[in-house]
Amino acid sequence: MTSRDQLVHAAFELFGARGFDQTTVDDIAAHAGVSRATFFRLFASKEAVIFPDHDALLAKVEATLAAGEPGMAPAALFEAARLVLRHYLAEGERARQRYALTRDTPALRDAEIAIQRRYQQLFRNQLRLWLIAEGRPDDIRAEVIANAVVVIHNHVLRSWLRSEPGDPEDRLRTAIISTVDRLHGDAADPSSTQIVLLRTTKSIGDLLPQLQALLS
Repeated sequence: MTSRDQLVHAAFELFGARGFDQTTVDDIAAHAGVSRATFFRLFASKEAVIFPDHDALLAKVEATLAAGEPGMAPAALFEAARLVLRHYLAEGERARQRYALTRDTPALRDAEIAIQRRYQQLFRNQLRLWLIAEGRPDDIRAEVIANAVVVIHNHVLRSWLRSEPGDPEDRLRTAIISTVDRLHGDAADPSSTQIVLLRTTKSIGDLLPQLQALLS
């Protein structure tokens, strides 16, 4: 286990046992068996140790959005949002611990909101570029869609954190594709049919009747 992993593990243990406000950086460093200097070499603050992976994740989201094509915003935004959702799903119980801590700690809620704003800005900036490429620049539309994607992701994630039924990826896909398609609109012929193909576990036999119905 690296020093970074040791500090994250120690922080969650202490926050769970004592509470966030009652735990100091010195407490975390001592519990992890490292120095205070090592803590601040790896994390900027006590809040940052709770959200340790978002810089790398933001870079992946940005690359996914940059690879998207104008006119395919719903699919590209879903793929980007799914990266974030899968990160939390992979964390499992750690994500639920963070959720409990964040609900009870104003400083952590503020840090979480700041992180969400960074994702929203990535979505908004890429949407602006797509809309410009489509010949219909619209900053308000870009802002609205970006906020909608973040709200949808957060709603689906919190449902999973509360152990509500349903597949979170399916819920995310359905909500983002339908919502963004309505808000973004068809850049070409409004009466045309746009088919977006995404990875699915369904067989081609199950999909063909649905495709035929769309094309009829």
